[in-house]
Amino acid sequence: MNPHHKDETYLRQELEQIEKARINPDGFGVLYEKYYKQIYIFINRRTDNEELSSELCSLTFLKAMLNIQKYTDRGLPFSSWLFRIALNEVNMYYRKHKTERCVSLESKAVRALAGESPAGPDEDSVKRLMLALGRLSEPDMQLIELRFFEERAFAEVGEIVGITENNAKVRIYRILEKLKTLLKGRS
Repeated sequence: MNPHHKDETYLRQELEQIEKARINPDGFGVLYEKYYKQIYIFINRRTDNEELSSELCSLTFLKAMLNIQKYTDRGLPFSSWLFRIALNEVNMYYRKHKTERCVSLESKAVRALAGESPAGPDEDSVKRLMLALGRLSEPDMQLIELRFFEERAFAEVGEIVGITENNAKVRIYRILEKLKTLLKGRS
């Protein structure tokens, strides 16, 4: 079977679920069940607080359900729209409470980002990368998180942060160049 055909079938089924949710709010439960865990994990990586993550996740799904009529299919999974709402909720929380944003980076993901050399990353390069990542602006870090730690396609990254796919590519490549410069300066 053509993998592209599989994606089309998946997106078509998802659109049917969305239409059911638009007609009857009870239909939203299927989407909630399908995406709750992904959205919770996404939020928890940014808060590192289970109670806060649950609260923000609930707000995300409430807003999604209340605004399902405004959802526009752009050929991406529905989850992209949910991730965008979740990211906005996290950002609003941090702005409102004037607290520092948390970034929970898995060692495996940092190692993958650091491991551009054939031998793979050593402990020193991982530590230097962590320091360099800490020097990025919040918007830059969000792009890196989405692309490399969440493993999102450029189109999804753009959708989640509200920019075009092309703009997401350009900005991420510029950030990678900035990281390389930061790493060279600390060698």
